[in-house]
Parts: sequence; C-alpha cells; structure tokens
Amino acid sequence: MELSLGTVIDSKVNELIYLGYDEADATTVWQCLMKKVWKKDKNLSLHQVVQDILHLKPHFFMSYMTQMAYQTDDLSGAIQDVFKHNDMN
Repeated sequence: MELSLGTVIDSKVNELIYLGYDEADATTVWQCLMKKVWKKDKNLSLHQVVQDILHLKPHFFMSYMTQMAYQTDDLSGAIQDVFKHNDMN
C-alpha cells in the first residue's frame, strides 16, 4: 500500500472537520505547516513531515486561522482607506 502526503493531509483535514473546524482544507493545513511549523527549517525528511502533519494540534491550526483572518481584515481595511483617500482628491 502506497501512501502520499496528500493522504496524510486529508487525514488531518478530516480530523479537524470532525472536531468542528469546518473551514479546514488541505491547502490551509499545508499553509499553516509551512508558515508556522516549518518557518525556519524547510529541508525535512519525509518522516518528519508526516509526523508534523499528524501532530498538528487543532488549537494551533485555529490560532493560525485567526491570525490569517485578522491579517485579511487589516488588508481589506487598508485598501478601503486608500480608495477613500483617492476619492477625496
């Protein structure tokens, strides 16, 4: 039986959805791992990557999602401020 990283990530996504994190998807889980877990060390062995995926804690994922929501809100607000400023000129 051959497993791929996609299978491992899908397993984590299913776990997160089961726990009530309905916004979880493979892309978001991967981004969370890349930006928060592997931010310094990008050269990991396969077993380390699999272990990190399987050990991703739901509260850590939710914290990442909250940070992304705040950053998106700030960006959206900043863009609106720029357009408001341009309309005044």
